[in-house]
Amino acid sequence: MKVLVLNSGSSSIKYELRDPDTGTALAAGEIGRIGEAGGLPDHGSALGSVLRALRAEAGGPLADLSEVDAVGHRVVHGGSHFTGPALLTPDVIRRIEECAPLAPLHNPPALLGIREALKVLPAIPQVAVFDTAFHATIPAEAHVYALPYEYHERYGVRRYGFHGISLQSVTRKADATLGGGLAEMKAVVAHLGNGASITALAGGRSVDTSMGLTPLEGLVMGTRPGDVDPGALLYMMRELGLDAAQMDQVLNKESGLLGLSGASNDMRDILEAATAGDERAGLALDVYCYRLRKYIGAYAAALGGLDLLVFTAGVGENSPAVRAKVCEGLGFLGIELDGEANTRACGADADIAAVGADVRVLVVATDEERVIAEETVAVVARSR
Repeated sequence: MKVLVLNSGSSSIKYELRDPDTGTALAAGEIGRIGEAGGLPDHGSALGSVLRALRAEAGGPLADLSEVDAVGHRVVHGGSHFTGPALLTPDVIRRIEECAPLAPLHNPPALLGIREALKVLPAIPQVAVFDTAFHATIPAEAHVYALPYEYHERYGVRRYGFHGISLQSVTRKADATLGGGLAEMKAVVAHLGNGASITALAGGRSVDTSMGLTPLEGLVMGTRPGDVDPGALLYMMRELGLDAAQMDQVLNKESGLLGLSGASNDMRDILEAATAGDERAGLALDVYCYRLRKYIGAYAAALGGLDLLVFTAGVGENSPAVRAKVCEGLGFLGIELDGEANTRACGADADIAAVGADVRVLVVATDEERVIAEETVAVVARSR
């Protein structure tokens, strides 16, 4: 069976053709700069380019597009509608549209990709896999905001959480690395990419996570601030005359590492500049690691202890310096790194805890595409 996995962004489409039976990727790539100068004009053109690249005449693995058995789409926000993947129907698409205001940077591009894929491949079953679904197990005391309850009840204002597809992948791989037993552990997973979140797991299930109604809450990210006093935002809007759209731009595009450093949203650049003595880059690094360290401590308290800490995604998998800085001072929780193992652990699953440490510390490479492909196969099988 062959599953085409699509991850549609505002100006890009990432794709991967997977064989879920073997777990292998048959082809992968990204079409960028959609709608920009020098790029393709729209998502329809981009998807056409993807499909051409998969054909044998272009060096791809498919003799004909009829060999694609299903399409799986990553959708960031499923709101309260979806606690698992869903076969795409007009009603499902309508509900994804309803969630667009909750993830304005993510759901609209996903919908573009979905609509174009349905036009080009109308006879092939297509499935939406939601980042929020993994967190459906978070209890009320962790997902309800202390706002007037009608906002929660009538409008769905609550903590949803994100990076759930990654968490599905990482928890499965972490369990394999441990030789089993994750379901009995109190665990914290730090997904550290341009978007960053941290999740507390009990019994292998999400019980709290740092992102909230939207992907803005929680950790410092590439261009997002994470936790901010809401009063500070109201103050900025009043004093600077910012409207909602302008504040959205500040929070989603101009904050985080980029806003603090004034130079870059890329942790590699931040580390290089901080090492060279750039004070603002150093501050950005300090704030980033402090916030993450604080959340680890908070979730250890919420869980009543800690057995496992996992780092994943671009920064989590590939930055020994960030991992070491985050874990400094956490010895009281039983977290102690093996410096040599931490330095070696880049891009592959590894245990980097010191011998005899009470808390296991893993670096695990996430594989969201594999999860999307497998979830797609399962939904299609059930629908038949």
